[in-house]
Amino acid sequence: MNTNKHEIEALIQRGESVSLEFKSDLKRLPDRELVAAVVSLANTDGGDLLLGVEDDGTVTGLHASHLNVLGIPPLIANKTNPAISVRVEKCESTGKSIARIRVPKSQQLVSTSDGFLVRRRLKFDGTPEAVPFYPHEFIQRQSSLGLVDPSAMVLEEVDSGQLDPLQRLRIRSAIKKYGGEQSLLALADDELDGALGLCRESNGARHPTMTGLLVLGTEELLRAHVPAYEVAFQVLQRTDVKVNEFFRKPLLETFEEVDPLFKVRVEEEEIQVGLFRVPVPNYDRRAFREAFVNALVHRDFSRLGAVHVKITDDGLTISNPGGFVEGVRLDNLLVVDPRSRNPLLADVIKRIGLAERTGRGIDRIYEGMLRYGRPAPDYSMSDEFTVSVQMVNAAADLDFLKMVVEQEDKLGNMPIDSLIILSRLREERRLTTADLAPSVQKSETNVRITLEKLVETGFLEPHGTGRGRTYTLSAALYRKAGKKSEYIRQAGFAPIQQEQMVLKYIDAHGSIKRADAADLCRISPFQATRLLKRMEKNDLVKPVGQGRGTRYERK
Repeated sequence: MNTNKHEIEALIQRGESVSLEFKSDLKRLPDRELVAAVVSLANTDGGDLLLGVEDDGTVTGLHASHLNVLGIPPLIANKTNPAISVRVEKCESTGKSIARIRVPKSQQLVSTSDGFLVRRRLKFDGTPEAVPFYPHEFIQRQSSLGLVDPSAMVLEEVDSGQLDPLQRLRIRSAIKKYGGEQSLLALADDELDGALGLCRESNGARHPTMTGLLVLGTEELLRAHVPAYEVAFQVLQRTDVKVNEFFRKPLLETFEEVDPLFKVRVEEEEIQVGLFRVPVPNYDRRAFREAFVNALVHRDFSRLGAVHVKITDDGLTISNPGGFVEGVRLDNLLVVDPRSRNPLLADVIKRIGLAERTGRGIDRIYEGMLRYGRPAPDYSMSDEFTVSVQMVNAAADLDFLKMVVEQEDKLGNMPIDSLIILSRLREERRLTTADLAPSVQKSETNVRITLEKLVETGFLEPHGTGRGRTYTLSAALYRKAGKKSEYIRQAGFAPIQQEQMVLKYIDAHGSIKRADAADLCRISPFQATRLLKRMEKNDLVKPVGQGRGTRYERK
């Protein structure tokens, strides 16, 4: 892939970041520093190294010894362990030559040949820096890449006899209560430990795994061997702290103590939908359970910090130390294959029945907000160090809930894609397929299929054709909600009405532009173009000017 002049200048304009590094080559950058810069990118997210560019973005060019860039890839491969394969191309900017070194993200830890191990991070001022990769961070990095399972590590310094037998009773109780694997109930304690991977043989003795310690350990053992493990439950009213509890107990016991603290703060009203009375809680219990269990299971146990459950006037926030695992991002959260930082722990919790067994607990969290007409859960405060989800304490839209319940009574559970689409249209009234695709996190083709199914079931009405096709909630839904006039405003006007509106606008202002027509008739710019072209063909208007400045007058 060749980089053109505009692309390289755009890269330099962006400035340095975690995935973009500038290196001066005026005095010939030493090989050791060049290789270390490549290693730091490979150990983070990969990216580009621009050789011949100063830290402030000034292009000073390549040293004479680096003008032949063909020697850079073998140099880097020979001086990295394991070898990093980079692509290098020479580019021109402001009349000077620079080298663009494309560094792939490594799927394992990489060091220089002399053992120098570094990674990149952002400083407090937002600028990047290279820092040493310390030994305690190795397991964290390998876990995020899915190379090791920290929760399956055997703790040979702990004997299985030190574990708390009462916690096995909690496991059995949870299986009965939450519908876990019933076959586990018939197993003896040792068999249960083995079946769930809680204990394993090592050097002729039985020792707990990290998962076994988290589930069966005593509070003293957890403090000694998992010092990062802690759970905080807080309730704040404005600046007053009403509840501030901290837990270091085994995982199931902690869940059993936090869950009642949450439930006493759930307030419910009921509405009548047909023959049924439907509860409307301020916080959905299943959504809370999935979010809380996710935080407990997917946290990074090598990083200090508690799992926080915080209830404020604004809503419920649950956060845990450790960012999203490798491959999970905000823009694919709903569609990425399920994966965990602690696979064995996640498997145990699913088999007990505490978590969604399909691995799609995120859908349940979204459903717990959207089906009540509330905003979607907000993960935007998450970063590389923390995953945080906020569930806003907003009033339920009872008309929207009735619509969902009636549909579920006829056709079964409404898919999460449909809930997202209906929720956005409820808020923004009129949207295209392209508008909705980022929220659903699927291709426009898949979104269009869902939209047309909603049209068939009578939830939506389409307007227009082609790429300019828009969708609104149907007249029937607005009628049920007693908002007939609002439907007319959102659905727009008939073509003949649109033409009359355009002509009246021209009479009042002398001419009209495409943007004015789109705003006047509540249609997309593409549909406004078609409307004006149709009026021109029917000798109602004539274009004046060309390009973006075109306006239309009466003919």
